[in-house]
Amino acid sequence: MKILVAGAGGFIGSHLVKFLVDKGHTVIGTDIVEPKWEPSPAHEFYLAELRSQMDYNWWDDETNTERNGETNIEQVYQLAADMGGVGEITAYHARIARNNILINTGMLDAGKTMGVSSFLFSSSACVYPQYRQLDSNIDGLKEEYAYPADPEEGYGWEKLFTEKLVQYYHEDYGLNTHIVRLHNVFGPLGTYEGGREKAPAALCRKIALAKDEDEIEVWGDGNQTRSFLYIDDCVKGLYAAMNANYNGPINIGSEELVTVNELVDMIAKIAGKSIRKRYDTTKPQGVRGRNSDSSLALKVLGWSPKVPLEVGLERTYRWIYNQIKERR
Repeated sequence: MKILVAGAGGFIGSHLVKFLVDKGHTVIGTDIVEPKWEPSPAHEFYLAELRSQMDYNWWDDETNTERNGETNIEQVYQLAADMGGVGEITAYHARIARNNILINTGMLDAGKTMGVSSFLFSSSACVYPQYRQLDSNIDGLKEEYAYPADPEEGYGWEKLFTEKLVQYYHEDYGLNTHIVRLHNVFGPLGTYEGGREKAPAALCRKIALAKDEDEIEVWGDGNQTRSFLYIDDCVKGLYAAMNANYNGPINIGSEELVTVNELVDMIAKIAGKSIRKRYDTTKPQGVRGRNSDSSLALKVLGWSPKVPLEVGLERTYRWIYNQIKERR
């Protein structure tokens, strides 16, 4: 197939492009930036401002007029988003919501106009109600738990709104749409510094920089819980969802729940270091507990995560450690 990956310069997008190329597909990638760590294997890569449809240059020619289907793009993976870790998404509600709504509505319109056979939107576990995530010992969040709605401010509301918009494009225009709710994806090639990194990468960086017996800062009291999904399992889940005969939201996440304290200890063990924790409860820490229920993905897609958390963390830590070592 000829497949468009929007957000191909980002962490998940970079891995997805490689996965699709290895499958034998022709891949067009687009993003506001090129991949940071290694060149994209996409057959074509366009730098584009996805908040403006005038810059959709895989679809428009130099005069921004429709090519009448010359591109023959069959599938679109819409991964492009303004996002980051908990510090980022709690600090910039207006910017993130505005940018992502513009990107998502533009991409939906482009997919409808191009007549693509399938369109996949990457949503987030942040759509789940905060009132369901007040306890660290939490059961898995089922897809139907998204309502009555109380998602995270900014990023969560934007994702939930776009899920409904995707549903309406399916119902009103016949666009074959798919929605995945991603849960805390991590792995090599991800951001690990600068403020947009997520917890596994941030902790890997802190421990890589620390000496044995050093102290590192941990946001919150360390007892908040999460499940984390390794990137290889993520892209397989995306691919399964795109090619399934199912249009509702599906969790793509792990059910292996750990505390942040346990996460620190796992990474420290991988690093071969004894690490002390200094807690900062003034820093953003998100909901108290969040875990995926992946039973629908197994039933509908035949998908479940295969990479244990410790295995994924070891691969991620080694990559981040080597990046820091090479830079020094």
